[in-house]
Amino acid sequence: MTATQTTAKTAAAALALDFVLLHVDSPAASAAFYADLLGQSPVEASPTFAMFKAGNGLMLGLWSRHTVEPAATAPGGGEIAFTVADETAVRDLYADWSARGLTILQQPTAMDFGHTFVAQDPDGHRLRVFAPNQEDPQSEQVRS
Repeated sequence: MTATQTTAKTAAAALALDFVLLHVDSPAASAAFYADLLGQSPVEASPTFAMFKAGNGLMLGLWSRHTVEPAATAPGGGEIAFTVADETAVRDLYADWSARGLTILQQPTAMDFGHTFVAQDPDGHRLRVFAPNQEDPQSEQVRS
């Protein structure tokens, strides 16, 4: 390995995913949606931006697609995933989110990685809830 490759590998290993930013039509409306969904208030809010503590040090930012630079392209297209304990938790959260009126894109179903359903936020971002298969050795890494 060359010195440049070693430096690049060290720099990449030092990177941490600390922030997820979603470009939204109305930060205030999206903040209200996520405050209800997450059961917490944003830690920061302004007319063009809102931020939530998402857990494990991760932050969720909601930035106005009308003011972000460089300009944002088409809405949605990404996915936020929430890991839950088991199939019962998937079904319980599905019932809760359905009762709240969230658009459901995928009903609870078994897939190769576990049980899941997918909903959508007001800006078209996908919200996946899943319980990894217990026998899958990577499922422990997902929840770590």
